[in-house]
Parts: sequence; structure tokens; C-alpha cells
Amino acid sequence: MGGGKKKLTLKQMEKTQKKQPKKKETKTGSKSTPDTKAAGTTLPDLKSEKIIPKLKKMGAITPYGTASRFDVRLSTAREMLKELERQGTIEYVSGSKNLKIYKLPD
Repeated sequence: MGGGKKKLTLKQMEKTQKKQPKKKETKTGSKSTPDTKAAGTTLPDLKSEKIIPKLKKMGAITPYGTASRFDVRLSTAREMLKELERQGTIEYVSGSKNLKIYKLPD
């Protein structure tokens, strides 16, 4: 009934840290992390000519689809769709509390 490994005391942890050589830092001065791009939190320019053609390619315009298409957060995509609806660029079709579906006006 061996059980698990016993925890080291604080004194023992200090000794092991002093014995271990320090790792060299990268040029940026931080640990190496994968190059992931954080999703944007600011609304894209709604008056840009690039938005409407991208929305035309989407069959049903949903917040999730918009977020993935424009590489923004889901909350930002919801705000963007609400603003486009206020401007009359898109129309609300149907949905529930959690999901709203929009389309381009005919």
C-alpha cells in the first residue's frame, strides 16, 4: 500500500530550486507560447465594403458564424449584428434568447 509520493517541505523545495540551473529566456523575455491570436473585442468598421460581401456568402447570418468569419468574440459579433440591424443592413428573421438568425434584405 505504497500510496503517493510525499510532499517536499519548503526547505527541501528551496534546495532543489537552487540546484536546478535557470533556463534561458527567449528574445522576447517570456516563456515560449504558441502563436495564437486573441479574438478581437472591438467592432470592425461597419461601413467597410468588406463586410457586406462576406455576409452575402453566409446563408444564415448568426452570431457564431459572424464571430468565426470576422475573428471576433461572440459578444462582439452579437453587438455587431444588432448595430447592423439598427442601420437596416440586415434583417432579423427568427431566433430565441440564445440564438438569433439574420438575413440580408431583399
